[in-house]
Amino acid sequence: MLTGWGRTAPTGAQVLRPHTRQEAVEAVLACGARGSIPRGLGRSYGDAAQNAGGTVLDTTGLDRVLAIDAAAGTVTCEAGVSLHRLMTVLLPLGWFVPVTPGTRYVTVGGAIGADIHGKNHHVSGSFTRHVRSLELLTADGQVRQVAPGSELFDATAGGMGLTGLVLSATVRLLPVETSLMTVDTERLPDLDSLLATLTATDHRYRYSVAWIDLLARGTAAGRAVLTRGDHAPLAALEGRGRPARAARREPLAFRPVRLPPAPRTVPGGLLRGSTVGAFNKLWYHKAPRRRRGELQRLASFFHPLDGLPHWNRVYGSAGFVQWQCVVGHEHDDALRRIVRLISRRSCPSFLAVLKRFGPGDPGWLSFPTEGWTLALDIPAGLPGLADFLDLLDEEVAVAGGRLYLAKDARMRPELLPAMYPRLDDFRALRARLDPRGLFTSDLARRLAL
Repeated sequence: MLTGWGRTAPTGAQVLRPHTRQEAVEAVLACGARGSIPRGLGRSYGDAAQNAGGTVLDTTGLDRVLAIDAAAGTVTCEAGVSLHRLMTVLLPLGWFVPVTPGTRYVTVGGAIGADIHGKNHHVSGSFTRHVRSLELLTADGQVRQVAPGSELFDATAGGMGLTGLVLSATVRLLPVETSLMTVDTERLPDLDSLLATLTATDHRYRYSVAWIDLLARGTAAGRAVLTRGDHAPLAALEGRGRPARAARREPLAFRPVRLPPAPRTVPGGLLRGSTVGAFNKLWYHKAPRRRRGELQRLASFFHPLDGLPHWNRVYGSAGFVQWQCVVGHEHDDALRRIVRLISRRSCPSFLAVLKRFGPGDPGWLSFPTEGWTLALDIPAGLPGLADFLDLLDEEVAVAGGRLYLAKDARMRPELLPAMYPRLDDFRALRARLDPRGLFTSDLARRLAL
């Protein structure tokens, strides 16, 4: 049985793990009537990498780094290579991945299929903006060279694995001098202050993200801890403090700390409004009012939750739902309504973040578009959750926004055309490329992709 990272809606499938291109071709051609879907490290939150009664292609066997071109600043690797592996290999050479989400345990193929974004979207866009080329195994058994600007590239970028199996990709990298970050942190007392600060100052930083307290009410509604930063230059290591002293000896070392994994069994009801509310209050008040130029380790800045393996178990056996929307800057009134609705509902969410997106990329089903994006986690067993999230979905749709397919586990299919204007083009290309629907998933069937 397989689930997404949210651990909801398990379904059974035959799992195949090809290790070579030929094995991948054979697996695709041999799949039965229920088809197949690629799966990387299983970090999509919903059912995007599940295929009830069919085949799931585990891409982690395709895990070779094929070439590093220092002159061009690119890496070519197979689709099952994780961002963690790339960081381990590339950081000592002075290179960093161009875009990383909140976890580095994502494969390159998954990064393309979900067109992942990170804290730097307002500067760097999403992952596929940095893909120079890719090899795609389609339903007819052909391996196609796919370049940016083509219809097939734009359908594959954010296409959730439904155009074929990415075999390899060449990705443009970011040069860095150290594996540390220079970080500014400050507390903002309410949502209006947060939006105004991001609007006025976001252009000064490569990375920015705000943790937002969605349980605070009244004048404190939407209060936040805003964290912004950039890669630390070598000159920054002349400062004092433990990270600087250690980094002066090995400025490009990458040794993330990992804690013992979360327990397999967590008591139900642990994440109630009262307990999460107390945590949120403590988290907000322990943050500095304003701190400038702090040196942080790269893993702490980008991937704090990766230090706790299987942190998704904290939500108990019922799992959790991740909900992420984006609405345009001109619709910040819709964002305010959504925050008020969540606050009044007392949704016990402590992993809630708000970011500012720059212009979107060409992927037909790529999620980011210019505006505000809010992401939150909610225990799946919360009473009345389905109806409440339907209400939030309607707010997003009316404002011309959209939900992130890589995190979705339950949205209604009738909202999808309004959220993704190129949906009909995507469906038409799939029908031409894969007339028997051999690449499919639980997500695809649920939303009629």
